[in-house]
Amino acid sequence: MTDDTGLSPEELSAETATALPDKEVVSILDLNADLDLAIDAAAPIDLAVAANANVAAPINAAASANLLSEGSEAQAMGDQGVMIDQNIAADANATADQQSDLDQGNDVVDDGTGTDPAATDPTAATTTTDTTADALGSGSLLDVDVNLDADADIAAPINGAVAANANVAAPINAGVAANVGSIDSDAIAVSQQDAIINQNIEGEANADSGQDSDIRQ
Repeated sequence: MTDDTGLSPEELSAETATALPDKEVVSILDLNADLDLAIDAAAPIDLAVAANANVAAPINAAASANLLSEGSEAQAMGDQGVMIDQNIAADANATADQQSDLDQGNDVVDDGTGTDPAATDPTAATTTTDTTADALGSGSLLDVDVNLDADADIAAPINGAVAANANVAAPINAGVAANVGSIDSDAIAVSQQDAIINQNIEGEANADSGQDSDIRQ
């Protein structure tokens, strides 16, 4: 059996206490973040496109339907005659010349003047924890000070050239006839297509792409 008589008068008089501040001013976490970012981004893009194209797409369609109709006929007839002559006598030339002179040598995180603020006001990321009795009175238990300096140089010169000669012909003929749920009905669909297509290309497709980049980072 343990004899728990509590604290003696001498022990009680030796105890001390610190009053907490008002809840309006209590701050468990005191954070100060200072971020300085300097980004140099350059992406010159040069694109040249040249094309010669002939496109022909005659479309003929016939549709007929009987739905739940008795003793009815559905007939669809589509007749298409197509004669297409496509001729291209031309040259498609695409020339793209790109010259890039990029200077991203300023690696100082500043306002563009080249002056490093850290040289006059050097700071470091610090994290401190105050466990003294005065920390409760000041209202801050954890004090964090973060400073981040970053400098990024990004350059992506892109050059492209496309040249094309094309002939496209797509004659389409369709006939549809249907009887649905009908008795003694006829559905007739006749589709006839005659297509004569002559396609000729006389020409050259040339794509010339030249790129000269001088990048200093």
